[in-house]
Amino acid sequence: MDLVPALEEPLKKVLGPATAKVMAEHLGLHSVGDLLHHYPRRYEERGQLTHLADLPMDEHVTVVAQVADARLHTFASAKAPRGKGQRLEVTITDGSGRLQLVFFGHGVHKPHKELLPGTRAMFAGKVSLFNRRLQLAHPAYELLRGADDEAVETVETWAGALIPIYPATAKLESWKIGKAIQTVLPSAQEAVDPLPESLREGRGLVPLPEALLKIHRPHTKADIADAHARLKWDEAFVLQVALARRRHADAQLPAVPRKPAPDGLLSAFDDRLPFTLTDGQQKVSKEIFDDLATDHPMHRLLQGEVGSGKTLVALRAMLAVVDAGGQAAMLAPTEVLAQQHHRSIVEMMGELAEGGMLGGSEQGTKVTLLTGSMGTAARRQAMLDLVTGEAGIVIGTHALIEDKVQFHDLGLVVVDEQHRFGVEQRDALRGKGKQPPHLLVMTATPIPRTVAMTVFGDLETSVLDQLPAGRSPIASHVVPAADKPHFLTRAWERVREEVENGHQAYVVCPRIGDEQDDPKKTRKSAEDEAEKRPPLAVLDIADQLAKGPLSGLRVEVLHGRMHPDDKDAVMRRFAAGETHVLVATTVIEVGVNVPNATAMVIMDADRFGVSQLHQLRGRVGRGSAAGLCLLVSEMPEASPARQRLTAVASTLDGFELSRIDLEQRREGDVLGQAQSGARTSLRVLAVIEDEEIIAEARQEATAVVEADPELTGLPGLRTALDALLDEEREQYLEKG
Repeated sequence: MDLVPALEEPLKKVLGPATAKVMAEHLGLHSVGDLLHHYPRRYEERGQLTHLADLPMDEHVTVVAQVADARLHTFASAKAPRGKGQRLEVTITDGSGRLQLVFFGHGVHKPHKELLPGTRAMFAGKVSLFNRRLQLAHPAYELLRGADDEAVETVETWAGALIPIYPATAKLESWKIGKAIQTVLPSAQEAVDPLPESLREGRGLVPLPEALLKIHRPHTKADIADAHARLKWDEAFVLQVALARRRHADAQLPAVPRKPAPDGLLSAFDDRLPFTLTDGQQKVSKEIFDDLATDHPMHRLLQGEVGSGKTLVALRAMLAVVDAGGQAAMLAPTEVLAQQHHRSIVEMMGELAEGGMLGGSEQGTKVTLLTGSMGTAARRQAMLDLVTGEAGIVIGTHALIEDKVQFHDLGLVVVDEQHRFGVEQRDALRGKGKQPPHLLVMTATPIPRTVAMTVFGDLETSVLDQLPAGRSPIASHVVPAADKPHFLTRAWERVREEVENGHQAYVVCPRIGDEQDDPKKTRKSAEDEAEKRPPLAVLDIADQLAKGPLSGLRVEVLHGRMHPDDKDAVMRRFAAGETHVLVATTVIEVGVNVPNATAMVIMDADRFGVSQLHQLRGRVGRGSAAGLCLLVSEMPEASPARQRLTAVASTLDGFELSRIDLEQRREGDVLGQAQSGARTSLRVLAVIEDEEIIAEARQEATAVVEADPELTGLPGLRTALDALLDEEREQYLEKG
């Protein structure tokens, strides 16, 4: 990479091998430049205390607080039978709340001497729950007051009036990161500015070296604001340039225009539909058909509420392509979903899905399923149907991507639930056409406009926000199992009532239950008593329900580790109404469509994300009967997890929930790290609050790329693209 040498310097040369190793392993920081771009999460003011009331469970936190009380307890234990075991309990306060710290064994002596009532310090550790109270076990700490304390002097010199609190880990506390940054801060002067000068000056932004100094060593809150304003622009602009370059490159690619025949397959399909398309479906279909008719590949994102009829819109696009002599492939993330799509598409098409078969329509085509678990003969036949062009439509899992799979003339790729596929998988399928095929990406996770611009910035967006007629409302309620156990009893009674009325129910759990126990985790000691219980499991809950509150009902299980044939058989029995209650993992989260299922109970609901809960809830209320979704949680009422559940219960608007979800998650998560394997490039840009910056950056980036696609006149910007978007990340953005 063509980076400035000072910023390219490996950390082991500057900080020593031991510190550099920890920074690389735990924070992914390798060079001086990486470290300079590891910004503080927030700042503490000397004399002002942090809010202990808002601490997140199971996360590493850094707090500045004052010791209110410290008590040393002596007790007998296996290691110290004569009552010599020691436990130090320290209570710290911030004026608004209290938090308990606990130290055991040999770790007691130093804090017992130092953490006296009235002492102020920074504490870092993982928040856990013990006896229903939040605590930090064995936290690291750094004293902030004490005349002779050398550490305090260090903190004073590097923090001034504002103490930066860095994203940290158990192995590397915030203040150690702060000291390392002070060592490399002089190199910030050599940072090359990625923003074109006219853009920076036109918007009154400070130069990059100044922004880096101000974010790490601010003297005033105005310094922090200046730095943030500048660094947000860097992130927004560099991301948008990467996307604008991709859009520019795509516009140069050739594609075969696909216009449906006037009285062909699509018309025949529309004629047999028992209902009228919603206005939204008609509008979105027109956008897609207009794209398909051009000689450049379509790149469109179709997002819509759970149950808004996306599959129907995608199927009509596939039929249009088949009409025009091409083939269409739909890529689904799981076998259950691929089989479900295949069943529902064949059902919707009727005899039109039996092209070339006895009794099939003359206008029809063949709809083929291809998954990894199919038998050899079925698989061979499916592949033959594809290569000869006999199958106009194929639905499959990642098995479609294998080298052996060849198409006659692939004209359209539909990717369902895009966020579940890796870059290479999506791209391999796009590479199977004679010319680049048209691409339609579907997601049932509603995405705010700015996120669509940030994550799917090379795709045009279509939104389906109308539910088809006949869809029923879903009532959602939180069931506080710990505070009010009788509520849970009532939940199972409600499930029974739904079944007695001829309906069916889902029970969702976070875990399967056949996992091997980790011996390290099963060994109990005083230190890990505070660990929360493991998530509830499908196999345990199904057993308890069948023997207890739901005895007499037909209860079955469904999870990802079952054999595909068994999964399919379970889904078929449930769809046919033979099973009353399906106890499942999130394998049913997307696309599963059983209109007779009216109730869903989600166990340990606080362990799921907001969008995931919204997706799961969308499996009920799909017929004419009203849906019911019960969110069971043992978390205390004031906890952020319970507030999240209350938000889900209070609205069925997925776009509103996606905003709540994003506001509660760390900004970078939205880029889906799992798909790219790279560290997130968003550090200060908040996709919800910074909507205006993102929109403006997109405009600026488009103009810059149109004038100079290779960025030859902007070496600083090229450097920033290399540094902020490593190769893998840029590929991810390119292939969105």
